[in-house]
Amino acid sequence: MSKTNHNNCRYRGFLRGWGEHLGNWSYIAVVVFISVQMAMFAAQPAQAAAGEHILNNPQVLKLRQEPTSFTDLPSQRRLFGKEVDEEGTQKEFDLKVEYIESHIRNPGKGEGEGDKVKLRGYVGTDTSDETPYVAPTIEVNPGDTVRVNLKNNLPIVPDCKVSPDEVNKPHCFNGTNLHTHGLWISPTGNSDNVLLSINPGEEFQYEFNIPQEHPAGTFWYHPHRHGSTALQVASGMAGALIVRGDRKPEQLPFLINPPLYSHGDIDTLLKGVNDGNGITEHVLVLQQIQYACKDNENDIWDCSGKTGKIESYDLFGPPTWKESGRYTSINGEVIPTIQAKQGEIERWRIIHAGVRDTISLKFRKAKEGRKAFTSSKANDNDDWIKENCPGAPIKYFVIADDGLTRSQAWETDLTTLQPGYRSDALVVFPEDGDYCVIDEPVEASAAVSREAESGRLLAMVKVESKEDAAVDDIADYVQGKLTDAAEKVFSSDEQVKNKVIADLKDNLKLSLFTPHPDIKDNEVANTKGQELAFFIDTLTPPAVKFEVSNTIGSYFHPKPFDPNRIDRKLKLGDAEEWTLESYFVGHPFHIHVNPFQIVKILNPEGKDVSCKEEDRDSDCVADGNDPQYTALKGVWKDTLWVKGMSPGSTYPEGVYTIVVRTRYQRYIGDFVLHCHILDHEDQGMMQRISIVLPEELYVTNR
Repeated sequence: MSKTNHNNCRYRGFLRGWGEHLGNWSYIAVVVFISVQMAMFAAQPAQAAAGEHILNNPQVLKLRQEPTSFTDLPSQRRLFGKEVDEEGTQKEFDLKVEYIESHIRNPGKGEGEGDKVKLRGYVGTDTSDETPYVAPTIEVNPGDTVRVNLKNNLPIVPDCKVSPDEVNKPHCFNGTNLHTHGLWISPTGNSDNVLLSINPGEEFQYEFNIPQEHPAGTFWYHPHRHGSTALQVASGMAGALIVRGDRKPEQLPFLINPPLYSHGDIDTLLKGVNDGNGITEHVLVLQQIQYACKDNENDIWDCSGKTGKIESYDLFGPPTWKESGRYTSINGEVIPTIQAKQGEIERWRIIHAGVRDTISLKFRKAKEGRKAFTSSKANDNDDWIKENCPGAPIKYFVIADDGLTRSQAWETDLTTLQPGYRSDALVVFPEDGDYCVIDEPVEASAAVSREAESGRLLAMVKVESKEDAAVDDIADYVQGKLTDAAEKVFSSDEQVKNKVIADLKDNLKLSLFTPHPDIKDNEVANTKGQELAFFIDTLTPPAVKFEVSNTIGSYFHPKPFDPNRIDRKLKLGDAEEWTLESYFVGHPFHIHVNPFQIVKILNPEGKDVSCKEEDRDSDCVADGNDPQYTALKGVWKDTLWVKGMSPGSTYPEGVYTIVVRTRYQRYIGDFVLHCHILDHEDQGMMQRISIVLPEELYVTNR
């Protein structure tokens, strides 16, 4: 329940009491008066102190019209041995793509208008004029049929045609489409089909049929037209896509021991926290909007008196983000202030919607009387952070990766997010006062930039004091609050309640909320498996080739993307093991439709670096000073950093080997896998995949 709704409930209770002492008409008058006052109060924006920019969640995209409920015929599908009927709602949204002229805050310029920019963006119903460079949030539910009317209002680009041998050169920057990153839906037709191009002046209706068993979680959407993806996403064309679920776990009616359960949504448990008042959610879309003024011969990153734009791929590449001095924005805001309450558990839905930077998220208490923050360049504020954010990092709990709930909450004080990642965290601030949200320093091998990165300030958190809300031990506090929530939420089902509570008391396990069963050895035993290697060919000048190979090792054969070539044919219903490597620096591997489960991540010495700190032994070790692979063993994801060899190294020196498993479920058709450094994808680091029926695979391969 939101804070406003909770307050409204309190006022209704207050009014009922007065109604016993007043006549009906007097009661109604009081109701109307206070309701108007409440509405005026709720409509007021959060008040900010001088120099503060209060962060709000992105606005939720409004429906074109009221949703229509429907119930399909009962399906023949059985989930955990139990028949499930397909029920849902039809929802329709409108989105336009057009140029938007506005401003982006530049801390070095004080509290004026910031830098004037003209960038491509999404415009929807009630899109914010204050923060136009973050797309509105789309909210849906399992079982929904979702239609999005996408209209491309960008101007026509003359001569937007490319020959087959130029398909991997960035091109046709005003052609677009729509990709729902992480959703488990069909990749064909007018569904999540990234092989379409919606050209300037065209309108197209997407239809996403979200299955009833789709996980609830944090996903996102962005354009995915080959040749223009990076340029459009770097302009701010990205938004949260949240699947909300209200399915509670149930004990299945089988006489077996131990009992079997259908799994539910973590949303149901979290509704009971904070004394039953519900959980506060922060939806945080992290972006790297890399505008420049190319007509400034002295410094293209200085847009004083000019209009910043993104019209060229010259702005991308390893050093450019650091050179730009730009800040990672959150929901379109630069260094915003996030409001929180002491001792209140919050859900932070964090989406890395950027192109060109690695984010290592940490919270530190700020000192009182800190200096004002005025740095003009993001990479120049490391000294300010060290002086003004001296507090020990606070612990928080990651409960989901890439929208998929973990089997156990992971206690940490740092999370690494690469482009395309999402992380759902439970955060509680133990004291009132101000906290710094920091992008911690990172070593070169862990960074998209290929260079060691200094610490950077992302935001400030202003924590309001709350009586009797001091937190001594965050782990005990969170465990206690979640246990109390389980008592309330699952009170009608004693068996489920006891199981959830027993799990929570066992180091915050979440075993009844995981969306996918583990992929066991016997499930992949009869399949050949897949291999993949990323590579950048710099040895055949003048062109640099961005490539993917179907084989690993000394005999790998990398190829750049060819839209007319099927690189892999995979059989519907199979589960397979994939082995991933990279032979020229690191790349985030992303595959559409079906997520994967991490089996192991081997360093160059053959040691697994994916276990939790408490589980490390002679076979599973820390990855030097790089924490990003810690606690990923067994986790489900759709995007994963594949750490690569340093330039100049030879195979097998410095090679990391990542082993994952996946199932090819429900959907046939063509989709892609690619590097999620999006300018790499636009230049050829992508493959076309086809999921086919067993008969088709047999006929093709015989």
